[in-house]
Amino acid sequence: MKKFNAFLIALLLTIFALAGCGGGNADQNKENTAKKNETAQQAEMKFPVTVTDVTEKEVTIEAKPEKIVSLIPSNTEIAYGLDLGEQIVGVSDFDNYPEEVTKKEKIGGMEFNVEKILSLKSDLVLAHESSAHNSEAGLQQLRDAGIPVLVVNDATNFDEVYETISLIGTATGEKEKAETLIADMKQKVEDIKAKAQAIKEEDKKTVLVEVSPAPDLYAAGKNTFVDEMLQIINAKNSVTEEGWPKMEAESIIKSNPDVIVTTYGYYTPEPIKNVLSREGWETITALKENRVVDVHSDKVTRTGPRLTEGVEELAKAVYPDIFK
Repeated sequence: MKKFNAFLIALLLTIFALAGCGGGNADQNKENTAKKNETAQQAEMKFPVTVTDVTEKEVTIEAKPEKIVSLIPSNTEIAYGLDLGEQIVGVSDFDNYPEEVTKKEKIGGMEFNVEKILSLKSDLVLAHESSAHNSEAGLQQLRDAGIPVLVVNDATNFDEVYETISLIGTATGEKEKAETLIADMKQKVEDIKAKAQAIKEEDKKTVLVEVSPAPDLYAAGKNTFVDEMLQIINAKNSVTEEGWPKMEAESIIKSNPDVIVTTYGYYTPEPIKNVLSREGWETITALKENRVVDVHSDKVTRTGPRLTEGVEELAKAVYPDIFK
């Protein structure tokens, strides 16, 4: 009996000891989780933040922005890509994506309304290099009123788009989301590149990408993100000039593109018919083979997260058999 009692006491002590260890571990786990959450919150809300924008101005944001005004659609789309839709309180007259931006307060077009922006009590304004020079006085008024103004670059390639996303992510306390968004975009581009490797050199298509219709016909030239898209899908740009040149019919007929892509169907009725009916263009391969396609303008010309969708649309337009 004494031996049994001694055994029973030892067993109970062991159980209590194990229970105590378990409780200690549980408490420790809770404490570790709490510390991790606190560290994550501190990392996310590490303000003030100072960044240098494209104008080489140092911009300091004192606290995580709660009210953001975007002066251009590409910045708006980036903000939404970073889950900042609720923080957007004002957008330009040209904003149309996502659909909910149509319900946001409008602050003007190329010339924004300073008083309107001030009335929205915004704590960050996202501006753009393309219009910053012409609107410098208005931007300075906002700065003088104590509103941080971040001017991002006028991106001409994917790397510069990634830089813009990273900059906006840092300024808004969403650096990690920006990194994830960039990684996703890069992966989509790599997937398209991999698919395009199946195209042999002799099968490469020469493409004309029109960004406005005749008679004032402008196209995407070299060193533009559209030109980079064509390289990604293993196609050739028929335009040899830099930037966005105005094109003459004679030079287009001479370059004889295999495919003509239009990007203005959203404001021009029957864009494909417009191209097919052009006098003197009958000898162009794209017309002879009926290879004229209209693609979504914003996806191929707006420097935001949807550019990868634009690459895919362009790929389907040029190589429909490969990119089904």
